Amino acid sequence: MTREAGRLVAIGVGNVLLTDDAVGVRVIEALRAKAARDPMALPPDTELVDGGTLGLDLLRVVDGARGVVFVDAVRTGAPAGTVTALDGDAIVSVGGRRDGQPASAVGELLAVARLMGWLPEAVAMVGIEVADIELGVHLTPLVDRAMPAAIDAVLAQLRRMDEQPATATSGGAATGRSAGATA
Repeated sequence: MTREAGRLVAIGVGNVLLTDDAVGVRVIEALRAKAARDPMALPPDTELVDGGTLGLDLLRVVDGARGVVFVDAVRTGAPAGTVTALDGDAIVSVGGRRDGQPASAVGELLAVARLMGWLPEAVAMVGIEVADIELGVHLTPLVDRAMPAAIDAVLAQLRRMDEQPATATSGGAATGRSAGATA
């Protein structure tokens, strides 16, 4: 298979000091450990980014990527530990939104990247439904048990993107798709 230039990027966002809000960052840490044990675990030219709470500072990471997978904590009303893969407009509708507040880092980043023409066609988000976002450095048991499913979901998205031919940026995918699973 011939791949066009560009890298795949997985970005975990969240605050590591707020229990389950850290799940996106923790998934990226686990993927790094997996790739260190098995160099073939990730598609070639995959960059794993601890986005923490950087927000729009992550635009430089998105620029030039042929595919991006965001990993973030979400509150959609599903049971805690539910892992959902989203793409296109479905990301913006969920995109890190919590408790009825406006979209956070992921939603803002997508909107600005789209306006700048930097958003690749292949964009997805793996959202993990949180149980608690209080001060603390450990995931709650329900979210911790969802980690393997979240890791698998990110890997599936990266592999799907790796199999697609890269296209010029067109403002991002317009479709909305979601698939959920509870760990």
